[in-house]
Amino acid sequence: MDANGGRGADASHDRLASMLAGDDLAFAESATTVDHPFVADDADADDVFPQSVASGGPTPTGVILWTRLAPDAFDPEVGVGVEVAHDPDFDDVVYRGVVDDADRVATHDHTLKIDLDGHLDPDSRYHYRFVHDGVASRTGRCRTLPAPDASLDSLRLAVLACQNYVLGYYGALSHVAEEDVDFVLHVGDFVYESCTDCFTGLGSREYPDRDLSLPNGTDRVRDLTDYRAIYRAYREDEHLQRLQERHTFVPAWDDHELVNDVHWDPETGAPAGDHPRGDDPEFMTNLVADALHAWWEYMPARLQYDPDADHLHERFQLWRSLQFGDLVDLTLTDERLYRSPPRETLPTRGAIDPEQEPADRTMLGGPQREWLVDRLTDDTARWSVWADEVLTIPYRLGFGRASLFPVQGGWDGYTRERRAVSRAIAADPPRNLVTLTGDMHAFLAGYKQTEYAVLGDDPGERLGVEFMAPPTTSLNVAEALGLSRGLRARLTEPILTGLSDLMNPHLEYLNAHRWGYSVVEFTRDDCTYLGYAVDKEDPEDPDRELLIAMRVPDGRVQLQDVTEDRRRRVGEN
Repeated sequence: MDANGGRGADASHDRLASMLAGDDLAFAESATTVDHPFVADDADADDVFPQSVASGGPTPTGVILWTRLAPDAFDPEVGVGVEVAHDPDFDDVVYRGVVDDADRVATHDHTLKIDLDGHLDPDSRYHYRFVHDGVASRTGRCRTLPAPDASLDSLRLAVLACQNYVLGYYGALSHVAEEDVDFVLHVGDFVYESCTDCFTGLGSREYPDRDLSLPNGTDRVRDLTDYRAIYRAYREDEHLQRLQERHTFVPAWDDHELVNDVHWDPETGAPAGDHPRGDDPEFMTNLVADALHAWWEYMPARLQYDPDADHLHERFQLWRSLQFGDLVDLTLTDERLYRSPPRETLPTRGAIDPEQEPADRTMLGGPQREWLVDRLTDDTARWSVWADEVLTIPYRLGFGRASLFPVQGGWDGYTRERRAVSRAIAADPPRNLVTLTGDMHAFLAGYKQTEYAVLGDDPGERLGVEFMAPPTTSLNVAEALGLSRGLRARLTEPILTGLSDLMNPHLEYLNAHRWGYSVVEFTRDDCTYLGYAVDKEDPEDPDRELLIAMRVPDGRVQLQDVTEDRRRRVGEN
């Protein structure tokens, strides 16, 4: 430790790993041994670093820092510097290093990821920037995890999902940027693999300056070039940049980072999905491989990636865990790369009858399922949190034997495996179980159970609670039906919410009329889900409204509506 309380005096002479997709680790030599100016002008930051900066993959002693350089501003003869400090003026620097391997930068669409693991202190905030050819990027903030044995009083996570660029503006993300949260968990659909024409006729409208065009000239991705173009466009949004400059990310994926409704086809041994060439195994294998590669380049995630592995399942392992002291263990799973094909028809009662499903039907695949159960049943943290990108509990449309399950992306239709996982957890339950999810484009709070009642059946044992992050901009049910605006919205919002409660007794709240974001707070006494509604039609500075607040006491599986209390306490609308 140096006199300033950081690791700077020693770390400034270390070598810094640069995590670049598909290559061995490169190293950034210390600034003391490389001639590189760290006194820089940030006036041209957007010209040199058009996607700004981001951080993710936190550990107790580091984070991954990310940026992208504009190709026409990149000088291969000049290294790319990184600087990390306790203060935003960089007077108290804890690390300086330079990446001088120009080929590696150019190979990966001029993206650059720097791994600081081992160079920072636990449970600490830092400021960072990149420097190239005398120009500094905008300054970002990052945060490390607490030490594994730390006793935490609280943790606040912003939880985001479903941000289709062409279907609205990202004003909600600027609100998240200003939130006092510790980390941002994105459960998927960070990008969509399509452009403007894909959603016409479903109640959506066009938004000025939100059109996208793909290099291949169509409205659907075909290769790595298309995926890269999508990420570049999304990351140029000022609201998204503001968010990523302020908070450290823990990213997952859902289907749209890859292909809509992607799944694994055991008959072809290849992925399939909703794509014009979705039934072409060779094309789909190459397409998903390109999607994984682009995700790796553009997301600051701490994952192992082997692009040369023979099987797609061996290239990436999205499922992983993070520990926030003794307060929260976060377990992330992958519900897309391993799942069996979806049902061919919209199911009725069979969708909730595990005995009517094939024994080998799976959402997670065997190894991931066993790992998940082991994680949750062996967990000793006060709050065990499962981040699952799709809805795990049923959602019904109808009554009794006519109940339908419209959420084909979720666990409905995979109920044999859902029951097996639930029963395994019930046999050795963690102290408190909370699932965080997305995908369905709604605010939702409900109970996880071993069984779900149908037509007078007794409901199963409650295991925990489930909270859904709403869409940032993506099409929701009300919008698709033309009910999301004006008088129709005001009339139908309470009606549809009430009907949903009647059809789904395990749900305490659902709202599919609004957009926004969620914050989940953990303390030693309780967990609280806060759902904020933010209009997606204002491109600049939309208002926000606290729509719902649900509290779960420590040691009790009981959802308590505390919305009015939270509004009074903090003076929120």
